[in-house]
Amino acid sequence: MTKIAVVAGASSGIGAATAGVLSRAGYSLVLGARRMDRLHSVAAPLGAKAIPLDVTDRDSVASFCVDVPKCDLLVNSAGCALGLSEVADADDAEWRWMYEVNVLGTMRMIRALSPALKTAPAGHVILVGSIAGYQPYAGGAGYNAAKFAVRGVAGALRQELLGTGVRLTEIAPGHVRTEFALVRFGGDRSRADAVYAGMTPLAAEDVAEAIGWAASRPSHVNVDHLRIQSVDQATTTLVHREGSQESTGAWS
Repeated sequence: MTKIAVVAGASSGIGAATAGVLSRAGYSLVLGARRMDRLHSVAAPLGAKAIPLDVTDRDSVASFCVDVPKCDLLVNSAGCALGLSEVADADDAEWRWMYEVNVLGTMRMIRALSPALKTAPAGHVILVGSIAGYQPYAGGAGYNAAKFAVRGVAGALRQELLGTGVRLTEIAPGHVRTEFALVRFGGDRSRADAVYAGMTPLAAEDVAEAIGWAASRPSHVNVDHLRIQSVDQATTTLVHREGSQESTGAWS
């Protein structure tokens, strides 16, 4: 029988690239995101179902999951960072939004699809975290807190799923050239471009291929954690740019 994969945050970036990888692997796709025009442009060439989804809204998640007949694989790639303020200058609304999207959004999707995943022959949950959930950096506390929390959710969930046959994987990328930095800096293109200046970051497809690889392992194999970075990036703050290593202030 055809396996069904659900991808949250599929309108662009890693989510959109993952949809392509999973489609080529033979999955039937159910894609969710807030920007329906973008989502349809991803879904149409793949023959995928596109459904509105706002992971910060419990009712939206419930409505989305009603249209998911079964689920063999959930890829939760919905996430974001806002701003680069130090804790002393933190914005309540930015921190709250990052927690809603990255942490509570992750919980809502897993909670809603847990019954379907547990009844699947070999259910699998893949969470897109970040190296920011392993290495904090100045100015990133709000995003660090959210991604450290995702890492905590993954660790606890792995134990809770023991004996169910459902696998759990956390993929933690470093710099990936997507809309991530543009969103973080409120649409400031020059600041976003500076994140990747003088280095070769990962492409969304690189991370998507890693997701596809983890999903393609035999059902008795669980890839717990997979950190993936560009060869030009050693840590959240140490990046090789145009022949030199410099502390960049990090934006992963």
